[in-house]
Amino acid sequence: MCGIVGYTGEQEAAGILLQGLTKLEYRGYDSSGMAVLSEDGAIRVVKATGRLKNLEEKTEQGKTLPGFCGIGHTRWATHGEPNEKNAHPHVSGSDPEGAYAEAASAVVGVHNGIIENQEELKEKLLRHGYVFYSDTDTEIAIKLVDYYLKKYGIGPIDAINRMMVRVRGSYALALMFRDYPGEIYAARKDSPMIIGKSDSGSFLASDVPAILNYTRRVYYIGNYQAARILPGEIHFFDLNGDEISIPETEITWDAKAAEKNGYEHFMMKEIHEQPGALEATLHHYLKDGGLDFSEAGLTRDLLKNTETIHIVACGSAWHAGMAAQYTIEDLAEIPVRVELASEFRYRKLLPGRNALLIAISQSGETADTLEAVRIARKKGMRTVGLVNVRGSGIAREADHVLYTMAGPEIAVATTKAFTAQLMVMYALAVQFAYVRGKISEETYRAYIGELEALPEKAEKCLENKEPLQRFASRFVGVTDAFFIGRGADYAACLEGSLKLKEISYIHSEAYAAGELKHGTISLLEDNTLMIGVLTQKRLMEKTLSNLAECKARGAFLMGVTSFEESPAESLMDDLIYVPETEEHFSGIPAVIPLQLLGYYVSVSRGLDVDKPRNLAKSVTVE
Repeated sequence: MCGIVGYTGEQEAAGILLQGLTKLEYRGYDSSGMAVLSEDGAIRVVKATGRLKNLEEKTEQGKTLPGFCGIGHTRWATHGEPNEKNAHPHVSGSDPEGAYAEAASAVVGVHNGIIENQEELKEKLLRHGYVFYSDTDTEIAIKLVDYYLKKYGIGPIDAINRMMVRVRGSYALALMFRDYPGEIYAARKDSPMIIGKSDSGSFLASDVPAILNYTRRVYYIGNYQAARILPGEIHFFDLNGDEISIPETEITWDAKAAEKNGYEHFMMKEIHEQPGALEATLHHYLKDGGLDFSEAGLTRDLLKNTETIHIVACGSAWHAGMAAQYTIEDLAEIPVRVELASEFRYRKLLPGRNALLIAISQSGETADTLEAVRIARKKGMRTVGLVNVRGSGIAREADHVLYTMAGPEIAVATTKAFTAQLMVMYALAVQFAYVRGKISEETYRAYIGELEALPEKAEKCLENKEPLQRFASRFVGVTDAFFIGRGADYAACLEGSLKLKEISYIHSEAYAAGELKHGTISLLEDNTLMIGVLTQKRLMEKTLSNLAECKARGAFLMGVTSFEESPAESLMDDLIYVPETEEHFSGIPAVIPLQLLGYYVSVSRGLDVDKPRNLAKSVTVE
């Protein structure tokens, strides 16, 4: 969760830190803080609870924290309540105010991740006279670095390496030392971190948008690696303390992609960016009129010889996997098992022969999904990562990597990254089917044509938003909602239900339509909101029968369908039409009105659409 940022260079640090934190607030917004090395050699720390604007006001937009080197943090609470004492940065002394009078080797730091053996380490430090002022695991890591500095009389890199050996868990740490002015030190294990440099300074952040306005030259630091960051100069070290080389990467994202560009919320902007993201993603894999995944190492032989597929993911990415399961099994006739990564990790894996694991994650850093990749590789399975972020953990550790071309996604609730994931999985399903001889050349070309039509159909879904706005206003006070569908429509329901609940705080559930009579129908009351997705012609009649049963018990029926002049018109109380699409790929047009519905209900309820309570964009801890 949490977002970290750092800068050292020729410019005032506080303003750059605040701008970076603004771009990272989607990673956590319980509290925030900054530490800046002032011109008199003191490191000053300022913290605030709540949204980042409180820190901006407290520091007068950073003006009260002069200096050219600093680190900042926006927090999603794991250990300790979201209050000021638990806010980052944390220090090596007994309290944030007086810590720097105690020792020349004072340390201040910010952290994203979780320290699993915190109690053991805390007991050790207590025995050596350390006093703790917070309830966080981060303070323990900072004090442990300080302990090694003092005990062995060593420098920052050696002290950080000793800390990494002793700590269990995940972390992206940024540290400053009073004895090393103008320098920032960093360490990483399993939590995201990028380091960049420009002509005017060097940067550190949890994610690309934080530094995109300043540089496109970045480095992806690996697990158990540390960095010494000076103005315009960066050195990397392994766990032995030996300096190592890390290749420089150029970020190709447009900086404007991380701005609202006139939209009220990032979520609405990103909903409207879906046609472009879909087209860019598909054309990344289209070459000479055919699909080509060879750049990722997914050769025709590999696809042809795959006997089973495991898809692991969390949240919306899991829903993308559910949709893909129907398409892959139907077109390619390969058994597919879709699992929540958090469950996959803790069961006995029986991969079978020629099994392929596909791990889906927008950030490429989702902790459970990354660990699932590691487990699968240990079992001898070939692994594929489907991610949106180059250099991310899954991108580095999977055998093969497929990228979505969605660009930066800022809103916590995913939209364009989700549909881009669907596009890749649909294209992969078509390629599986073709190389395995399950579809003809003519059908293959026809399916590619249908995929190429999806961006335009997504655009059409965005042209008729007014009915959804009216509907959202009417049902703004609803307390419960149910989504039902069959097959691929059920997968769309899962995502639509999640969108509604996570940003509008309305209790919402999605069910396979045939399961209603197995308990759920007992929850129906007058005007209970029931939303049906109806894009599968062969399943439509069955789903309509289930909806009719709900209407007979007083439910209000809303439908999303791609078929005009159908029996749905006489049954449903409200209908939203989407373009008719090849049914294997209908999840993309089906989900867009459900995204808009969740958005408009949230806006009507006066909620913060981009930053829903208790959530963060990237789940980098278990």
